[in-house]
Amino acid sequence: MSNSDVRPPRRIAVIGGGPAGLFAAERLRAAGLDVDLYEAKGSPGRKFLIAGKGGLNLTHSDPRPLFDSRYREQATRVGRWLDGFDAQALRDWAAGFGVETYVGSSGRVFPVDRKAAPLLRGWVRRLKEQGVRLHVNHRWLGWSDDGALRFATDNGELEVRADATVLALGGGSWPQLGSDGAWVPALQARAVDIAPLQSANCGFDVAWTPFFAQRHAGAPLKPVVAHWHGLDGEPRSLQGECVASEYGIEGSLIYALSADLRDTINRDGHATLWLDLVPGRDEARLLADLSQPRKGRSFGEHLRRQAGLDAVKTALVFETLGKDAGNDLAAVVTTLKRLPLRLLRPRPMAEVISTAGGVRLGALDDGLMLRAVPGVFCAGEMLDWEAPTGGYLLTACYASGLRAAEGVTAWLATR
Repeated sequence: MSNSDVRPPRRIAVIGGGPAGLFAAERLRAAGLDVDLYEAKGSPGRKFLIAGKGGLNLTHSDPRPLFDSRYREQATRVGRWLDGFDAQALRDWAAGFGVETYVGSSGRVFPVDRKAAPLLRGWVRRLKEQGVRLHVNHRWLGWSDDGALRFATDNGELEVRADATVLALGGGSWPQLGSDGAWVPALQARAVDIAPLQSANCGFDVAWTPFFAQRHAGAPLKPVVAHWHGLDGEPRSLQGECVASEYGIEGSLIYALSADLRDTINRDGHATLWLDLVPGRDEARLLADLSQPRKGRSFGEHLRRQAGLDAVKTALVFETLGKDAGNDLAAVVTTLKRLPLRLLRPRPMAEVISTAGGVRLGALDDGLMLRAVPGVFCAGEMLDWEAPTGGYLLTACYASGLRAAEGVTAWLATR
C-alpha cells in the first residue's frame, strides 16, 4: 500500500466546552480521531466551575432504575445513555484524576475537597496532552451555504470543515457563562425539531406584599412539606427546605417540583403550592396548643411560643390571613398545615440553574445524530430532557457526550 492510499485521521469538530463537549472530545480522541474543540468563551467549563462553588455535586447515589426515573418523560431514552456511563462510572472517571468522592447525607455525591477547579484543570490539561486542539473565543454562527462551520473569532469570521461535528452548546441558562440558546435559529433553519427552551430548576414569582418582601427576603423555610398537583391531577407531596425571596420562593425543595409547577402555569396561567409549616404537629394538637391563654402576648408571639413558628413562618400566616388572623384559630390551624401560595410565573431563564426544551430526541437517531443533518451529533443540555438538581444533570451530560462520541465513530465506520 502506497502512502497515498493511507487515509489521514478523520477530523472532528466538537463545539461547546462544557462537560458534554469535553467528554465527547476525550472519547473521540481516544478512538484515534483528530479533534478540535471550539469554545465561545475564553476558557472551557465555566458553568461547571460555578456549579462547584457550593461544592461540586457530581452525581447521585440513587440506584437504577430510580436514578433513571429522575429524567421524567425521557427516563427510557436517557436510561440507555446511562447504560454506557452511569453514576459509578462517573465516580471512577473522577478517581482517575485523583479526585475521590463521597456520598453525602442526601445521597448526593461530591468530591472530597468539594471543588470543581482541580478536576477541570486536570481534565483540560490531559485533553491537550492527548492531542485535542482547544480553540477559545470561537463562537459558532451556524453553517455557510456550502456546509462549512462558521465561527466568530477575535480575528474575524472563520470557516472550518470537519468530517463530523458534535454540538454541545448548552441550554439557555446563565448566558454570561456561554449557554445562551443562540444556536436555536441555526438548527431550525436546517429543519431540526426543537422544543422551546424553558426555565427548569427554578424559583417562582409570588405577589408578596412589599412589607413581607422587604422584611423576609432570604429567610429560610425549614422544615416544610410541599403539597401540589401534577398535570395528571394527582396530589403529590415532598418534605424539604426552601427560601422566601424578594420576588417569591426558591430553593432545593422548589427546584425539585419546578417541572410540574412550570407546566401547570403553562396550562392554567398559575399554579398553587401548599406548604405545611409545622410538619411535626397535626391539626388537633395545633388547635389545642393555640387555644392556650395568650397572657397578654401578641398573636405573633403566641404563634412562636405555642406552635414553634419562627419570624418568617409567622409572617406568612399574617400575609395569608391578614393582621386579624388571631381572631379565627380554626383558619390559622388550616393555614399552618396547608398555606396556599399562588405561583405566577417561573423565574427568567437567564438566572435559573438549567433549562428544559431543546433538540427533541425524536430528531436524533440512537447515536444522537441529527436525522435532518447527517454527520452532526448533539449532546448535553441542548437536548430536550430535564432533571432535578442532585447530580442528575451532570451525569446525563457526560453520558450523552459519550453516546454522541460513539455515534460519531459508528457513523464514520460506514463511510
